Amino acid sequence: MKPPVTVDAAPWVSATRDVTLVVPVQGTSPSSGEQQLSSSMASELRSLLQGERLRLLVCFLGVFICYFYYGILQESITRARYGQGEKQETFKYATTLVFIQCIINAMFAKLLIHFFEKSKVDRTKSWLYACCSMSYLGAMVSSNSALQYVNYPTQVLGKSCKPIPVMLLGVTILRKKYPLAKYLCVLLIVTGVALFMYKPKQGKIGIEDQMFGLGEILLLVSLTLDGLTGVCQDHMRAHYQTASNQMMFNINVWSILFLGSGVVFTGEIWDFMSFADRYPYILYNIALFGLTSALGQSFIFMTVVYFGPLTCSIITTTRKFFTILGSVIIFANPISSMQWVGTILVFVGLGLDSRYGKGQKKS
Repeated sequence: MKPPVTVDAAPWVSATRDVTLVVPVQGTSPSSGEQQLSSSMASELRSLLQGERLRLLVCFLGVFICYFYYGILQESITRARYGQGEKQETFKYATTLVFIQCIINAMFAKLLIHFFEKSKVDRTKSWLYACCSMSYLGAMVSSNSALQYVNYPTQVLGKSCKPIPVMLLGVTILRKKYPLAKYLCVLLIVTGVALFMYKPKQGKIGIEDQMFGLGEILLLVSLTLDGLTGVCQDHMRAHYQTASNQMMFNINVWSILFLGSGVVFTGEIWDFMSFADRYPYILYNIALFGLTSALGQSFIFMTVVYFGPLTCSIITTTRKFFTILGSVIIFANPISSMQWVGTILVFVGLGLDSRYGKGQKKS
């Protein structure tokens, strides 16, 4: 027979005697340590809010200043008259301009990857980058070429209609369903564009009126290719989780390969170099043009990461409106009262679309 097991209760008893329970009395003032803790938490919260406001201000000013200056440089490069008297020339090298822009964008994206995304591995297929690059290139070249036939406010307003091809391609290719608010916003945008583009019939048709149709067609091509680029980018994000800087770098590298072959094969690069030799000051404007484009893209990505696409959409929409206003003031581009009404309708539609038209579902 086993002896009974005895348990010494002394350790538990002594432990209970050593425990002192302090119950705070209601109504007593907090200690100095608690006051310091609460004040430090409040100061940290205030500094955090101030940091968020400062970051939002930096993003807003970055997007606004970069793309405002980008638009002024783009119009001054493509629509300026070079030379004097009968030897005046116009800039006809839109492909080379995009080629230089892609080189600067790729270099800037490579720096961002080196410092911020060095450890991330990109698994996106190369052929996706190539396809996206072709539509991206076509959109930029068509947009820059359109400036030879239309003024900058018309080009900006035309490019602001991007929701239209995005929605059409989303319905036809990706089989998406959109809410009623989306269709109403797009209808508002189409109405505004129609008012802006409408010109009453005149007795005589000038050269500008004859060439206006070509600029309009180029903007339509640019919009369609922008929609295809968006479809490719959505596919890459959904299936490969492609980072924004990786996407920016690889698309621009493929664009450099395509455009480099094109400008060398057609001989445009040599004509451009001869043009730049006659007017060397244009190289400074082109370098600033590419730099503002790259910086503007980085501020847009920063806005999306920290504040979401809605805030980014509001900032870019506001920027486009003031870009049109600046172009009218600086370059004296005439806009009628009907065109101002159309412009306001377009930007009201864009603002409502960014707020209420984002709820889309795949069928």
